[in-house]
Amino acid sequence: MEEERGALPPKLDFSAWYNDLLWQSEIMDVRYPVKGLYVWYPHGFAIRKHVYAWLRELMDREHQETLFPLLIPEHEFMKEAEHIKGFEDEVYWVTHGGKDPLDVPLALRPTSETAIYPMYALWVRSHADLPILLYQVVNTFRYETKHTRPLIRLREITSFKEAHTVHATWEQAEAQVEKAIALYLEFYAKLCIPVVVSKRPEWDKFPGADYTMAVDTIMPDGKTLQIGTVHHLGDHFSKTFSITFEDPEGVQRYAYQTCYGISERSIAALISLHGDDKGLVLPPGMAPVQVVIVPITIGKRKDDVSAAALLVESTLKSAGIRVKTDNRDLRPGAKYYYWEMRGVPVRLEVGPRDIDAGQVTVVTRTGERSVIQISDLVNGVCSVLAGVHERLRESAESQMRSRLIVSVSVEEAVNALAQGVAVVNWCGERMCADVMEERLGASVLGTGARSPYLNETKGNCIICGKPGKTTLIGRAY
Repeated sequence: MEEERGALPPKLDFSAWYNDLLWQSEIMDVRYPVKGLYVWYPHGFAIRKHVYAWLRELMDREHQETLFPLLIPEHEFMKEAEHIKGFEDEVYWVTHGGKDPLDVPLALRPTSETAIYPMYALWVRSHADLPILLYQVVNTFRYETKHTRPLIRLREITSFKEAHTVHATWEQAEAQVEKAIALYLEFYAKLCIPVVVSKRPEWDKFPGADYTMAVDTIMPDGKTLQIGTVHHLGDHFSKTFSITFEDPEGVQRYAYQTCYGISERSIAALISLHGDDKGLVLPPGMAPVQVVIVPITIGKRKDDVSAAALLVESTLKSAGIRVKTDNRDLRPGAKYYYWEMRGVPVRLEVGPRDIDAGQVTVVTRTGERSVIQISDLVNGVCSVLAGVHERLRESAESQMRSRLIVSVSVEEAVNALAQGVAVVNWCGERMCADVMEERLGASVLGTGARSPYLNETKGNCIICGKPGKTTLIGRAY
């Protein structure tokens, strides 16, 4: 029999709260007998479905979805030396088919450049073939040696959206980087997740890229979580895999490429930023159940209440709202607890007094209580759902602003890191970065930081005093 669920640890104890929430709200079960691999509960998978449906909707505006194989031949995987050096300690290798050794070892993709680009070399012939804008949502495998954590650091990333684009010029690829960043900002806006974008330092960029742009958020414990990356690959991979095209003058040229990805870390941020001591709190757009109806069946009017609840349910379903009526033989309080734990944005209570008044009682997951007249049910519920979204957005943005702390000295940066992320000026020299990281016990996350929650700072490097750029210093997952 499954262990009985109880009260969550307080969110102030974030690590314990997070691990318990995944189980109690039925997001993931961590008990799978392979380290770093986890099982999606149906409720968690339903959240994933709505998150990735929104992501696919955005991608499908200009991209096409595709699917490439999981297994990558060793000779293709080993072609790009710099790329492989970044992943060589994380690769799972398939060496046998049954009992027989394979002629060519096969890598389980840690990422798909070396699976996709040999095919791009076959597909690209002319400038008329460009641009290519493809993406896939797949599982990837990385032998993580650090402490694994569900949705955050995994050995099987089950939900990796990776896009791979091909362009005629470096500048066109750069423009695609900016389009990808804009797309990710729109994606996270609907999840009510505030982010900051920055350029990763040279030593922390994607292996083989010209540069890497990263999308980060700040978790409740003040650590940063990278929840999206966009890489300008230049022509490095096209030279390795012979991706060439004939330009309008008949000259053969190497193509320029980008790639960009989002994983289930997006869901880790979603549940972490909005959840509270009662459980999940989901933005309406991502909630598998947006409205739960709880009939208050008392005495002789049980049939009247059931009929009224059924009418409310059918009316909302007809309007496209995801709604469920809880008819279980449980006390109302037990039902409230159950749906609060799972993050349902709105609860409608229907009892004899509500029927007599021609209304329903509305309780939001963010704590507001009101009534809606049955005659204006759909408009009223839609308005309440929009209000929940706005409150989650405002709360998350307020937290982000409070955790991005401008610091003009090492001493101020130390204090800032106790609360979140230090925003400093840095000259760009590796020597100064090493000194900063050693003195602060934190990492240089990125330069040229941009976010609506942060004003660009102008000043000198806090180590050497030379002119510097706005730079994020933080402790990252």
